[in-house]
Amino acid sequence: MPLPAVRDVRTLMTGIVMGECPRWHDGRLWFADWIGETIYALDEAGRLENIAHVASLPISIDWLPAGPMLVVNAAAKQLWRREADGSFAIHAELSALSPHPFNEIVIAANGDVYLNNIDHEFGGEFRPGFIALLKPDGSLAKVADGLAFPNGMAITPDGRTLVCAESYGKQLTAFDIAPDGSLTNRRVWAALDGPPDGICMDAEGAVWSSLGPKCVRVREGGDLLDEVAVDRMAFACMLGGADGKTLFITANEWTGGVPAPGSEPTGRIYTTRVAVPRAGQP
Repeated sequence: MPLPAVRDVRTLMTGIVMGECPRWHDGRLWFADWIGETIYALDEAGRLENIAHVASLPISIDWLPAGPMLVVNAAAKQLWRREADGSFAIHAELSALSPHPFNEIVIAANGDVYLNNIDHEFGGEFRPGFIALLKPDGSLAKVADGLAFPNGMAITPDGRTLVCAESYGKQLTAFDIAPDGSLTNRRVWAALDGPPDGICMDAEGAVWSSLGPKCVRVREGGDLLDEVAVDRMAFACMLGGADGKTLFITANEWTGGVPAPGSEPTGRIYTTRVAVPRAGQP
């Protein structure tokens, strides 16, 4: 299909340093400013709520089915659970699997929690990373390894496939999800022309992926279906809004290294309208 020649991209928010891990939940966009060490919730009118301070980099979030928010506290190597009063409790200890920080999280409809870890220090000597599975009974184990900087993850609308962005591999990698939650049948879902970061899935099973100063929509096999350009590095994207057809993009200026605390807040949240809603949207 032909790509749009002109796209209406709007700035919803400024003043953050490095926005990451956007999630649409309960009528708002939730995200973390990794350098500001803060989780926020933002509505479509731009009204912002400061949810919590978390002294960690990275910070990643997702929700248990009909339950509380889980927060990856990479610095503590723990998975936290947000209680009804806003406090945090330790949901799981993660350090047994790696001395390095965990990165992304995605939660399946049955409560299985998938977490990934690059398994080396950012900017240090490379070693392949892995995906781990935390079961509702508390058991934790690696279910995939050999990943070249695993990053954003998403699960297909039918719950049968997990897709993971391999940033250093410049590809999206897919796994079948077995009944016990294990991952099998590893394959290249789509080869890309750059390193993917945060991703999300739409109702047709296509993936939106941040990819340098743009976000692209691709289907399994690699066909490019849509593209949105922005004026700085896109780090993640998420579908949401009242009808599920707003694409939110977190982006900031990038010079090749993680910004230091107190850096100029070049982070932005952009929005644009798309044709296909998010997975699970009526």
